Amino acid sequence: MKINREIKSPQVRLIGPDGSQVGVVSLREAFTIAEDAGLDLVEISPNAKPPVCKVIDYGKYRYQLTKKEKESKKTQHQVKLKEVKMKPNIDEHDFQVKLKRAKEFLEKGNKVRVACTFWGRELAHTEVGRKLCNRFIEELEEVSIVEAMPKLLGRNMTMVMAPQKKKN
Repeated sequence: MKINREIKSPQVRLIGPDGSQVGVVSLREAFTIAEDAGLDLVEISPNAKPPVCKVIDYGKYRYQLTKKEKESKKTQHQVKLKEVKMKPNIDEHDFQVKLKRAKEFLEKGNKVRVACTFWGRELAHTEVGRKLCNRFIEELEEVSIVEAMPKLLGRNMTMVMAPQKKKN
């Protein structure tokens, strides 16, 4: 964004300090109007023919732009990937605790990676881990969708669940 003497176009479409359309004027005349008002000449739209310039306080303008950016960032929700780890021989109560935690993550709008880790001879019985993952899917089907089905990678079986879109 160019301000004051950085603007090189011979003619500009000028918007006055009160927001009114002044029209197409020479650059020198635009500088005079800006100086008389004690403000800056700021190029708002450089690609227009002729470029659009506005007579404003540049410091105040930059402050308002950063304020708008911060406001828009507040409304955005950053989706995080949370992880729930368990073993294939998990106890029922522990399973319910992990399930409750995953449900909380999903309701907050985060994705959940469910990891089932096999140790030693447990690796020969991966169907136990697959049953556990399928049970997890069934228990959370009203609040989530499965983004990645259970896969065995090394000694870990992982799957990814995403929150269900809210129906209006």
